[in-house]
Amino acid sequence: MRRPQRGSPAALALALLAAACTAPAAPGLPPPPAHVNGQVLWRIVHDQCVPDQQQHAAPAPCVEVSLAQGLDRGYAVLKDKHGAEQYLLMPTVDITGIEDARLLAEGAPNYFAEAWRAQTYVDARIGKTLPRQDMAVSVNSLYGRSQDLLHLHIDCLTPQSVAALAADLPRIGRRWSSAPLTLSGHPYYAIRLGGDDPPADPFHVLAAGMPGAAKAMGAWTLVLAGATFDGAAPGFILLAGRADPAHADFASGEELQDHDCAIAR
Repeated sequence: MRRPQRGSPAALALALLAAACTAPAAPGLPPPPAHVNGQVLWRIVHDQCVPDQQQHAAPAPCVEVSLAQGLDRGYAVLKDKHGAEQYLLMPTVDITGIEDARLLAEGAPNYFAEAWRAQTYVDARIGKTLPRQDMAVSVNSLYGRSQDLLHLHIDCLTPQSVAALAADLPRIGRRWSSAPLTLSGHPYYAIRLGGDDPPADPFHVLAAGMPGAAKAMGAWTLVLAGATFDGAAPGFILLAGRADPAHADFASGEELQDHDCAIAR
């Protein structure tokens, strides 16, 4: 869920509470805001979806709860209230967000891979299978989200994002770009990943390859967009943007997604 727009009542409340937030600031950035009602998703997953799955094998209100590898490595998929087709994938343990050190632990679950596979729920609501280059999974930064449970947005890309990535494809290589692309008015670094499924955990790719990111993960947003290379080879474009609140960039990669999925119509 994206951070409320500046000037809204919710945004003003966040600003008033920001000083009380105890999360450490990333280098060169102000303290992240307190997230009012930031436990809503956790209560849905922890208090409703998981118990329903465990007791009744029916994960309502989620559409899926996977506990095959235990609660610590499980995940839940929920239809988001925003958008016709948007779904969220969340861990079944209280991982707060991209800044949580457990995401970089050796052997950590690859939530992006599970979220990419969960795009079938989006396809089902649309009524057809979309080309991979029309789909993406995103996670917002500490500055660009409203909830304190890791949640990955699964939805269509905006037509503008699809067109821009197609145009930039030739300049995206297997190392992080030295200069960012401009998407939705904000800078995003890009790297090419091969494979039908994500071959590497995007959180690890960011931390290992982007200078300074490992020590300030909360300042970053990630977008895993489907792609097709060399005419037929399936793969991904991984995008990373760093928050710059002074210039109204809160690192919400969700902005590249279209919760009305116009590209499907």
